[in-house]
Amino acid sequence: MTSRWQRPANGDVWIMGVLNCTPDSFSDGGSFVDVEKAVTHGLTMKASGAAIVDVGGESTRPGSRPVALEDELQRVIPVVKGLVAAGCLVSIDTMKAEVMSQAVEAGAGMVNDVSALIHDADSLRVVAESGVDVCLMHMQGAPETMQQNPKYSGVLDEVALFFEQRIESCLKAGVAESSILLDPGIGFGKRLEDNLALIRGISEFKRRFSMPVLLGVSRKSFIGQLTGSPVEDREIETAVAGAIGILQGTDIVRVHDVSLQARAIRMASALSTLATGPDASILRDMEAMDVRTNG
Repeated sequence: MTSRWQRPANGDVWIMGVLNCTPDSFSDGGSFVDVEKAVTHGLTMKASGAAIVDVGGESTRPGSRPVALEDELQRVIPVVKGLVAAGCLVSIDTMKAEVMSQAVEAGAGMVNDVSALIHDADSLRVVAESGVDVCLMHMQGAPETMQQNPKYSGVLDEVALFFEQRIESCLKAGVAESSILLDPGIGFGKRLEDNLALIRGISEFKRRFSMPVLLGVSRKSFIGQLTGSPVEDREIETAVAGAIGILQGTDIVRVHDVSLQARAIRMASALSTLATGPDASILRDMEAMDVRTNG
């Protein structure tokens, strides 16, 4: 069975909207700790084009510290319930099996775990028994320490090997293959050159695995390293990096500013369809003409 998160043929890439119900997230910490405000923002993202809203109650920014279970539950479960009641498809962004379980009971349809179901030993069971979709992300280290001198001998191969191992563990636990998404984990224990290589290498993951690939580049620190822009002013760079990922085969893009990024995603989706579909010859003709004109 094909995953529902595979990009539709000749269609737009899916959009996941980020809803951080935390006081300390790197981009919008403190903005949506109020339940009513969080639900309103989630529904606004849905109306702007988000196919799913990713609700998180524990920051995973570099250097962040773990949050107590009860605190995380208090932050996210009322928001999940409010969004689901209003007809929104919800993902729960957590590493804790109990948060996953309660969020799924409240109506969440996806688990998005930055530890790829490693952090909590019960996570595999919860996902397998619930039958929800799950996004497996690669992270070197833990959020608290992941940016302390990360190293790779070959980042694409190492991340691919990690995916192979986690997919095998999921399948053995009873998780349906069609439920699994893959996220290379931009910014999670990665150097600048690793992040760039992973974005350029999305096509390699699509080649190796018959699963949807999620790309999360929105406002990440590597953007600031390249352009010097502050976290609140990285939407242009987010759009460019996301577009490159889409051209490489990304199926779903995780973003903060849905209304703005939806425009860039629509354009990149159309161009990537042209580049790979039956009209690809148009692009080749245009390129040839450009060479003759400017060569």
